[in-house]
Amino acid sequence: MNYQDVIEKVQHNCHIADARFAGEYTLCIYLLKMREYFRWEKQYPYGHPLPNADIGTWLTEREQHWHDLDSADYQDLSINNQSYSPFDSKGINAALKPHGLVYSGGLGQHGRPHFFLAELTHDKAMDDYQIYVADKELARDLTAPPAMSLDKTIYIRRESLRRMLWERLEEWRWHKNEGAMSRALSYYDFDTDLDQALDEMTQHESDVLMQHEIGEIYAGRQLGEEWQEMLYSMPRSAAELMSRAVRDHIADCQITLPELIKQERFASLHFYFGNFQGMRKKIFPALPDAYKRWHEQGELDNLIKVIEHGEKHWMHVAHQILDCHRQQADSSEQSIVKQVEDNLL
Repeated sequence: MNYQDVIEKVQHNCHIADARFAGEYTLCIYLLKMREYFRWEKQYPYGHPLPNADIGTWLTEREQHWHDLDSADYQDLSINNQSYSPFDSKGINAALKPHGLVYSGGLGQHGRPHFFLAELTHDKAMDDYQIYVADKELARDLTAPPAMSLDKTIYIRRESLRRMLWERLEEWRWHKNEGAMSRALSYYDFDTDLDQALDEMTQHESDVLMQHEIGEIYAGRQLGEEWQEMLYSMPRSAAELMSRAVRDHIADCQITLPELIKQERFASLHFYFGNFQGMRKKIFPALPDAYKRWHEQGELDNLIKVIEHGEKHWMHVAHQILDCHRQQADSSEQSIVKQVEDNLL
């Protein structure tokens, strides 16, 4: 197998995806992502100051490259003299696994294509699902989610998770806000040994990500294939964001949060609520309120009750969303938004 050819073609497809979708971020988010993309591509260690002049030059060149690729087509991958569509993750992984590599090519939030190629740490089967844990990434796009599921396959991207943890640490150091994130970070010695602390936190949070993805699998089975088809039918909409948040809540109330509490993994519980924001927080304000009560009063029973109620509540809302979609199809987005807004918890 020509490793370099595979890496270059995957990265080429990543550049095409970025050319088409990177402009959808707000300017602030875009610039932050590009700084870390530069760090990854140039292999600067965390904690090492980045040369701003070099970043500016690189950014100009990268945006010009994306402009040149705007109308380009995704390239097939050639592995062991066989050609694969870049979206044939199952076939590509079957060919790459003996070489110690893992790949993913699919559609994420808002219908954005995502591609990555990485060194495979380990994999395991769970029921009819396959779980891949990836480490060093050889090709990636601007958006690098730490975990994702696709076609009965779960991907845990440890390098992307490590980078996300670094970003959270940097953000906290800028603002020094007291809260759930500062409590989570206090469990690790970032001041003395940054790399060791990042490694430890990455290991712990990788397990949490896996629990969440397993929760999404269970939620998906309960909701059926119709749910995923519905999400693909309404990209870039408030209805899609709300529906994804509802499924996240089902997954976390069924699996993630009960496991964290059962195992007394309080550092990860603080980290979970340090990242609890956006649409998830908007539609489920009772959950961070219960967390705050636990932190201030040590009352865990109330948090457990809110989680147990949330599991039933959000599953009921999810079925109402499906009913709206069945009855109104392409015109259901406003009804779905109203359905969720009428059932905040």
